Amino acid sequence: MDDFTKQTGGGELPCENPWGMLDADSRDMEKLSGRNRSFFSDVWFRFRRKPTAVAGLVMILVLVLFALLGPFFTKYSYSDQNLDLVNIPPLLPVFEAEDGSCYFYITQSLKVVTVNRDGTLDRQLTRLREDDKQKMIYFDYNGEEIVIFYGMQPYVIANPETRMIMERAKVWNRSYILGTDTLGRDILTRLMYGTRVSMLVAFIAVLVNLVIGIIYGGISGYAGGTADNIMMRIVDIISTIPLTLYVILIMVLLGSGLHSIIIAIGTVYWVDMARVVRGQVLTLKQQEFVIASRTIGSSTKTILTQHLIPNAMGSILVTVTMLIPSAIFMEAFLGYLGIGLQPPLASLGTMCNDATENLKSCPHQLFIPALVICMIMFAFNFVGDGLRDALDPKLKK
Repeated sequence: MDDFTKQTGGGELPCENPWGMLDADSRDMEKLSGRNRSFFSDVWFRFRRKPTAVAGLVMILVLVLFALLGPFFTKYSYSDQNLDLVNIPPLLPVFEAEDGSCYFYITQSLKVVTVNRDGTLDRQLTRLREDDKQKMIYFDYNGEEIVIFYGMQPYVIANPETRMIMERAKVWNRSYILGTDTLGRDILTRLMYGTRVSMLVAFIAVLVNLVIGIIYGGISGYAGGTADNIMMRIVDIISTIPLTLYVILIMVLLGSGLHSIIIAIGTVYWVDMARVVRGQVLTLKQQEFVIASRTIGSSTKTILTQHLIPNAMGSILVTVTMLIPSAIFMEAFLGYLGIGLQPPLASLGTMCNDATENLKSCPHQLFIPALVICMIMFAFNFVGDGLRDALDPKLKK
């Protein structure tokens, strides 16, 4: 060491020397290399690093805003009917008027609706007469006659004097962006209300399940012994009943309606939550912090509410995110069977049910609400997977 000091002139090593000693305060030794984060900030940090989880959260927020704020920006109601504009599609195959002032659209019932140049629907033309022999229907357009020739597929509109077919075109429906259903109701508006109803049913049902499942499973797991055996046998009995059949029977007894759906789903879905909470409590109640809490004389309520349940919240949140899409699908299934909400109320299930009548001619009426159901289920499943990974300490990096 003395020789090394002499070689360096007895002074401090230069900074560029990689073996030189650094001037450091003793307090720097206690600093951690990483930044300190709280539990929730750490969960959020790991959650947002998973793209599918973030995408699912964004989808949920968009759908919630669509359901809550969307009806304020539309001029229609979910029950408004316009029987002159039935089964109008989002993209209109039209014929351009000879003067170029508007377009003509042929409805499924062989009526003619004028469409403005900007794509908004105007009015239905007056029917004058029908020529069965030539398979033509005459309509009055501003004092002039136009005809629908239905002797060929697809139907065409022509000038009865010149027999010239008007030029075809396609325009987007600006009056009804997603079209109308079999009763002339705006599909977009009904989709907003349907998404709102479906999510409301799911969230209320899951909230009820959350309360019942946590209380029931927590007591069962903490009590143990005979009480646990009796309580879990009750859960097993409920689980043996086919879920769909049970919900249908409850709906038949209570009648159709929003409250009946919530009660029917809420009285069944707590079983899975109770099992998850019981398993977590059985694992956690043998930990040292629970034994210490018993030692200082804490009550059972305090141990459950302040120690066991908060430490099991990770598994509870993951289970909740998995129950929500299941409840939404059950509500949609009941609506599709026709035992859900009563008309004119709209839900995603009732919209699918209404669309089956015109599945071949108007497949978009079924595809649109079915797509929203798929988006909701995918979104909550993605969020559930993200929470599971973020809350699992084994996956912490």
